[in-house]
Amino acid sequence: MKTTTIYKDDARSWVMFGRDPGKADSVIDTNQYLVTHRGKGMLLDPGGSEIFPPFLTALSNTISMDDVESIFASHQDPDIVSSLALWLGIMPDLDFYAPSTWTGFIAHFGAGRLATAIPDEGMTLPLNGSKDLFTVPSHYVHSSGQYGVYDERAKILFSSDVGAALLPKNHDEIFVTDFDNHIQYMEGFHKRWMPSNRAKNDWVRRVRELDIDIMAPQHGALFRGDDVQRFLDWFEALEVGVAA
Repeated sequence: MKTTTIYKDDARSWVMFGRDPGKADSVIDTNQYLVTHRGKGMLLDPGGSEIFPPFLTALSNTISMDDVESIFASHQDPDIVSSLALWLGIMPDLDFYAPSTWTGFIAHFGAGRLATAIPDEGMTLPLNGSKDLFTVPSHYVHSSGQYGVYDERAKILFSSDVGAALLPKNHDEIFVTDFDNHIQYMEGFHKRWMPSNRAKNDWVRRVRELDIDIMAPQHGALFRGDDVQRFLDWFEALEVGVAA
């Protein structure tokens, strides 16, 4: 599994894990993220049980497991957090945050306890004393209870499934380099798995108010610089909730 640092300053870092060449073709590719603040870390959407072994290996080469404080799940899908029981098996004291809509459902992944429920309006995510990580509601912009995470310090928006792309095998670029060409990999996903134009447009309106340098989805390549606004313009104009 590849490890890429997408942001680093004297206190904060973001690391993306993904593009695993050993992944089975039957398993959809996912991006996992580690956010650290002064040496302590939070995992964002740590993935399914299928990718747990390679992710654990890659993560262990990046941070001590003793320094991982918490897990954040943007929504309930198995590729998001079906590995939860495995993580809690090796780090039983982890804090775990999930949408209030889904805490009882996510418990079926075998966590043995309920997550801290994120209210519909969102909340600040604590990480080693920092107060600049905020959940961004994206309800019905895929799942009926879903959040991204905005890092005010790093100017990064983890957007969950918004901006996702189903890339061809061996496509290993971390960032989008040709937006127009990239559309073919994300258009079908957004038309089918985003159910509400109203919710989509409300999300776009709110996200435009954020200062974003990098938008980091849970699948596919990341957007940076002008491509963030290109994505928002494209997504706003797209009709979603259609199967064909």
